[in-house]
Amino acid sequence: MKIPGFLKDGGTIGFVAPSFGCNIEPYKSGFISAQNKFKEMGYKLEIGSNCYEGCGIGISNTPEKCGEELNCFMTTKKADVVISCGGGELMCEVLDYVNFDSISRAEPVWYMGFSDNTNMTFLLPTICDTASIYAPCAPAFGMRTWHKSIQDAFDIITGKISEVHGYDMWEKESLKTEENPLEPYNITEKKNLVYYNGNNSNGADISGRLIGGCLDCLGTLVGTKYDKVAEFNEKYKEDGIIWFLEACDLNVMGIRRTLWQLAHAGWFEYVKGFLIGRPFCFGEEFLGLDQYRAVTGILGDYNVPVIMDMDIGHLPPMMPLITGVNVHVTAGGNEVSVKYN
Repeated sequence: MKIPGFLKDGGTIGFVAPSFGCNIEPYKSGFISAQNKFKEMGYKLEIGSNCYEGCGIGISNTPEKCGEELNCFMTTKKADVVISCGGGELMCEVLDYVNFDSISRAEPVWYMGFSDNTNMTFLLPTICDTASIYAPCAPAFGMRTWHKSIQDAFDIITGKISEVHGYDMWEKESLKTEENPLEPYNITEKKNLVYYNGNNSNGADISGRLIGGCLDCLGTLVGTKYDKVAEFNEKYKEDGIIWFLEACDLNVMGIRRTLWQLAHAGWFEYVKGFLIGRPFCFGEEFLGLDQYRAVTGILGDYNVPVIMDMDIGHLPPMMPLITGVNVHVTAGGNEVSVKYN
């Protein structure tokens, strides 16, 4: 696995928009504020041509132009790290215009984003054997006061930390609006981790290679020409695989269907544990199925630790996760840490 170099003092941060751009509020003001913060910290910036675009369908621009932007930033060393402007809906359509062969041959660059950006953060390690970072997109760095999770994400890309811990509270309802685009997270809910399987029902201790992303996107990739999970699993079977998974638009039935699909595609071979983020449909039930049984009804068959309601995904804060690398996960009660080896 290739590990990109970390962002150094005075280095260059690049921004791209292969999914949504920052053309509307509150994302536009958040993005501008993030740029100002980074410049005040002494960093140089490279703004991709699609970052303020909104003419695309489910993405910032046409799939061709989004692919061109990605190829440019991921193969030419325009920036030391590349941060996505946001998630969206149809980044999968950009993939036909991404030159993964050129990216594989180029000097590796950190790519950071989440949600629809699973289409890069997941494919970089599984296709290009290059680590990536599943963490907040650019506008989050523009909030008035950084939450610790945002600082952790920045400390990951600068190489200042090699271990991240979960957070005590989380946001159920955001206060961010078009009129108040820089509002910090509205942290009101106490985190309660839920465990299933393994030898300890109230904790876990797992080591393995970390991979995963947003289930909405992973279910789209399975079985396509971009599905190289079998090869990835075989290459790293001695390490074992730790999957992190979270969901955005899927309801509980959609979560269960997608997990069934991935399981029957053989994706979870050599699995050693599952880290499950709070779903966006948190607390909802459908026909007697809740968010926990949606997961355990499929993943429980693997008889490995399953940790649910972790700080991963669309209900912030989220732990920044380096995908493709070996990690050591320890959890007990409501405390969890991920240490990068």
